[in-house]
Amino acid sequence: MEVRNYPFNEAVELRPDPTALELQEREPVSQVRLPYGGDAWLVTRHADVKTVLGDPRFSRAATLELGADLPRAFPLHRTESNILTMDPPDHTRLRKLVAKGFTARRTELLRARAQEIVDDLLDAMEEQGPPADVVEALALPLPITIICEMLGVPVADRDRFRAWSDAAMSITAFTPEEVLAAARSLREYIAGLVEDKRANPGDDVLTDLVTAHDGGGPLTATEVVTFGVTLLAAGHETTANQIANFTHTLLANPDRMAELRADPALVPRAVEELLRFTPLGGSAGFPRIATEDVELSGVTVPRGAAVFVDIPSGNRDPEVFERPHEIDFHRAANPHVAFGHGVHHCVGAQLARVELQVAVGTLLARFPGLEPAGEAVFKRGRLVRGPQSLPVRW
Repeated sequence: MEVRNYPFNEAVELRPDPTALELQEREPVSQVRLPYGGDAWLVTRHADVKTVLGDPRFSRAATLELGADLPRAFPLHRTESNILTMDPPDHTRLRKLVAKGFTARRTELLRARAQEIVDDLLDAMEEQGPPADVVEALALPLPITIICEMLGVPVADRDRFRAWSDAAMSITAFTPEEVLAAARSLREYIAGLVEDKRANPGDDVLTDLVTAHDGGGPLTATEVVTFGVTLLAAGHETTANQIANFTHTLLANPDRMAELRADPALVPRAVEELLRFTPLGGSAGFPRIATEDVELSGVTVPRGAAVFVDIPSGNRDPEVFERPHEIDFHRAANPHVAFGHGVHHCVGAQLARVELQVAVGTLLARFPGLEPAGEAVFKRGRLVRGPQSLPVRW
């Protein structure tokens, strides 16, 4: 079996990797060589992606044992146990604590707040007049404001942590030294906020984490800081990019945009379809380690091997999705894996859905003449892809 260098190609705008799609058809379980840490396996079929993400024979915790030898696409490697690198039952304990901040009730209460923020942002965009940049006018400030208010983080600091998280979530856009320095600055910033919450508790998720107890006692300082970093970075980075990505996709597909305008009740289903259709990751993300020999699509992945999943390919699998490369807001079933699967399914998935529904639905309703005002400029070399700027007029 050929060992291919991975990533196969640099992520181009919002197109899924053609090599990964080819492998899905003829070599769905393939061997790859990563820029850091050596060789691994890559799966591209929907069923195999779900198995690797959900089967306990594939361990996140075991990745820590490899240290810098863990195959990965980016220079940072995790050295401490946290919710992202835990397996049950340790993961279950921490997941229950952090999930309290993202209950369905709390998330739905945030829908009204998200609507207020979006209305204010679009008021400002309309007052400024065209052309406007959707990224700066809407996509970035909405999720940053929401996650800051949830965590109890000063919105005035957003430019600081936005720059740190951008560098920390880099593949090639920054040097390894810059990535490490940004990650360190982000942790130090959150550590300072955690100490402030201990002295001055508030009605926010970070205070909830500081004061949380379970059967084993309170969270450690390291656990709280890691939670804070993860929620702050992931809570705005992914959603911000997808708001801009979805807008770009709709602008490129005016018939689908007209369909949504004609029937706003379609927005929730449209968001699910755009989650399926739109690649977000610039690489395959974090691997799992096989704790025993496991057969996937007729190939035996050996015990101890690192395994990556290609979610964009899984979401385009023709065995699961009819006409997978077309946007269809009327799919009877849409079992996409955009938010992952299994115990590590994104804890903020419902919040992201709310923000995406409000942002996209309101933007289309407010600006019926929305159209491109120039070429979108896409970021390069990031873990999360999306436009740097997306100029529009109306």
